[in-house]
Amino acid sequence: MSATLSCDPGKAIFLGPERAVEVAVEIADDEGERAKGLMFRKSLPSGQGMLFVYPHAQPVSFWMRNTLIPLDMIFIDSRGQVRHIHPMARPLDETSISGAAVGDPSPDRLMVLEVRGGDAEKLGIRPGMVLAHPALPQGTAHAPCK
Repeated sequence: MSATLSCDPGKAIFLGPERAVEVAVEIADDEGERAKGLMFRKSLPSGQGMLFVYPHAQPVSFWMRNTLIPLDMIFIDSRGQVRHIHPMARPLDETSISGAAVGDPSPDRLMVLEVRGGDAEKLGIRPGMVLAHPALPQGTAHAPCK
């Protein structure tokens, strides 16, 4: 990707071959915010989500403890590429959900976007798409911001 985009911290912009997809996001970028996430919420509107941002790329896993709504989890590497999507995580399930698909040679993730269950497919977000967001390291991002 060579074009530079105008980015807003409150929007995750996914670039794909057919079109761009925008999701309004809340940012969870410290330990406390990431630990709480979307727990105890009774709803999440379509087209909105929470973007978990880590201080550095690392292996991540999630669970649904105290999460009352089904979620899609979109796992993103340090350059902004969508590497894995876990659809329809079950509410209140404590099973660990890995941020990397089996056999992924680069399992570290810098970000995870949680959206309403079914939204990744509905919005057209797929592995291989690229995220444009100012929280990515802009010098190495596939889609850097202005």
